[in-house]
Amino acid sequence: MIKAENIIKRYGKINAVDHFSIQVNKGEMVGLFGPNGSGKTTTLQVLQALISKNKGEIEIFGKPMTSLSYETKRKIGYVPEEICLFGDLSVYENIDYFCSLYIKDKKKREELVEEVIKDMGIFDFWKFYPYQLNQGLLRKVNMACGIAHKPEILFLDEPMEGVDIQSSRALIDRIIRFHQDGMTIIYATHNAEEVEALSGRIYMMDKGKCLVSGTEKELKEMIGIQEKISIEAYHISEQVLEELRRLPHVCDINYHGNQLTLKSQNRKHNLLNILNFLQEYEVSMGSVYSERPTLNDVFLEITGKEYERREGI
Repeated sequence: MIKAENIIKRYGKINAVDHFSIQVNKGEMVGLFGPNGSGKTTTLQVLQALISKNKGEIEIFGKPMTSLSYETKRKIGYVPEEICLFGDLSVYENIDYFCSLYIKDKKKREELVEEVIKDMGIFDFWKFYPYQLNQGLLRKVNMACGIAHKPEILFLDEPMEGVDIQSSRALIDRIIRFHQDGMTIIYATHNAEEVEALSGRIYMMDKGKCLVSGTEKELKEMIGIQEKISIEAYHISEQVLEELRRLPHVCDINYHGNQLTLKSQNRKHNLLNILNFLQEYEVSMGSVYSERPTLNDVFLEITGKEYERREGI
């Protein structure tokens, strides 16, 4: 359904998108994951021909994608990171306006607008104006404007940005339902929890390039770390730390401020074995915490640098 090869987009001397390739099949959910400034937004815009590319080929529905591909664009929905609503129009009027860019029949449009207002859970606010809504409701209206015309392909750019946990969960549930209903979805986010919740095939990006791609499970298996263990431990000697490093399932150890952090390989009873080891050496312990690696850990291992939020390109 979507095929792009060796896309390059430059801003001056900066490659915002650097030889990026992607293929998305019908009904698939695909995520672009990486820190702000990694080129995710620019990639989404180039794929839709909202901005021009410098090099590369893009096809959607088997046809070359250009700024003049109006028939193709009618089948696409786009929800940008920015809240793109008219302040002097009500919720209903905003959705109706954006839907009218695709649907000219007024009766049909009325049905679609009413349906999406109910579907997005904003029926009680259809007469409200943007300034009367909180961030969570604004995000829902923003999404409603992008999907009211029932697109076959939906592009989402940081769809949960700035919302609370409850609103984020509601938006994630709706995106998953759109996907289950057969919609092809390409989303971009810097948030590891969001991409793990939405899942699908993931393209991990940095500096405009795709570092790796695969499912969440495949990406995590790449770094060979299956468990992170944090233990509040007191007065561990260098000798004990050295013995810990020699354990066959331990990949990495960090000990600072009475906090012992270990990364271990996939093996049964990692936590139990480490606790037994520390007890043998009579190490005093407090709280213990174990977790599976996140996509942030994958990013850190692959890039070898801190995952930091940077201003987007």
